[in-house]
Amino acid sequence: MQKKLARPAVSELLEVMATLRSPEGCPWDREQDHKTLRFHAVEEVYELMDAIEAGDDHEMLEELGDLLLQVVFHCQLARERGAFDFEKVARNITEKLIRRHPHVFGDAKAKTVDAVWAQWEKIKKAEKEGTTHHRASALDGIPRHLPALLRAEKLVKKARKAQLIEAAEKGRGAKSKSAVATELFELAAQAQAKGWSAEELLRSEIQRREKAFRKREQQRESKSAK
Repeated sequence: MQKKLARPAVSELLEVMATLRSPEGCPWDREQDHKTLRFHAVEEVYELMDAIEAGDDHEMLEELGDLLLQVVFHCQLARERGAFDFEKVARNITEKLIRRHPHVFGDAKAKTVDAVWAQWEKIKKAEKEGTTHHRASALDGIPRHLPALLRAEKLVKKARKAQLIEAAEKGRGAKSKSAVATELFELAAQAQAKGWSAEELLRSEIQRREKAFRKREQQRESKSAK
């Protein structure tokens, strides 16, 4: 007698999700949409980060499953709208990984991490060229909902790569790691003591700096076009 093969776990998960969304399924699951779920994914990522930092494999297993559930849930919602499904999402990322790693799956050469990143950015730019997702500025592509400190780091990194940060800004106030950590905490404490939100203050400063960087970028492009 031939042994029956176990069903792939992903197939079973997709079927369970579809059942939960069906008329006979769960009232809570049926009421959800992409917007009501959007912060659940963020929360699951932070819980996964806690598990990783704790080195807890049991919790990592749990949190990765919770994060996968968010992906499957959004895919089911999109499938119901006729937009896309889990298969298309998986196929899309697989093709992207192959396309953006020509040094692994093709004949390109990239011996260092810096070379890999430069190649990745070049391929990504070419992919988006002429589409509605075209990034006209080197500063484009930073998620708006990132926490302010992460957003500031992303902005500075992109600005440095695009050589939009001047030498005076690069060398200003060089300190040790512990000194920077202490200063960040003390700044947050000072803001809280005055009834200000350090998050909102930094967001305002990011907007001001980004505006200045973009102006600098436009001025440079105007000069090179002459």
